[in-house]
Amino acid sequence: MAYLLAELSGLIQWGMETFHTLVAWLASFVEALGYLGVVALMFLESSFFPFPSEVVLPPAGYLASKGQMNLAAVILCGVAGSISGALFNYYIAIRWGRRFFERFGKYFFVSPEALDKSEAFFEKHGHISTFTARLLPVVRQYVSLPAGLSRMNLTKFCLYTGLGSAIWVTTLSLVGYCIGSEGEEMSSALHKLTICFVLLCAALVIGYVVYNVRSKKSGRCGDK
Repeated sequence: MAYLLAELSGLIQWGMETFHTLVAWLASFVEALGYLGVVALMFLESSFFPFPSEVVLPPAGYLASKGQMNLAAVILCGVAGSISGALFNYYIAIRWGRRFFERFGKYFFVSPEALDKSEAFFEKHGHISTFTARLLPVVRQYVSLPAGLSRMNLTKFCLYTGLGSAIWVTTLSLVGYCIGSEGEEMSSALHKLTICFVLLCAALVIGYVVYNVRSKKSGRCGDK
């Protein structure tokens, strides 16, 4: 037991050191490339490469707190990168997604009927799905694929992707701006924020479902 605890402690220590090193490297990368670096990294984070924005925007916010960058510009570049990466995935899914699943979907237990249902779902609920997904780590990188696969309305996709991204980018940038380069404090803040966003999204989805159920019931009563 003592051995396992020692190993776990060593692993945590290694993780923290790696995190600090990564944050330092990203800060230097963003500092070197400036706003273009923020756009590029956020494009990767939102597209094919699962690059965590939690280690991109806080360093940029930290540089803004030192006067080396402008906080508003960091946020705008972060949102621009997020939307660009999301659109990349969206068009990849439109161009090759349906064709791929129609040909190989049976190997992934995805039938043509399932694709049709997915398309109908995003037609009705794509806005809430896209918005809430942009507030959640991991999920936010991939929601563009089913949206594109289902050919979600492009205007709605960009609108709700932009809204969700703006909230996420602003929050992470402010964490770096307010906390600075304190790795442990930043890690704790990001963990708490993730929990808050998960709870917020759960509340939004529940409220959305309740609203739709009540609307359907009132509609039926009106028909009668």
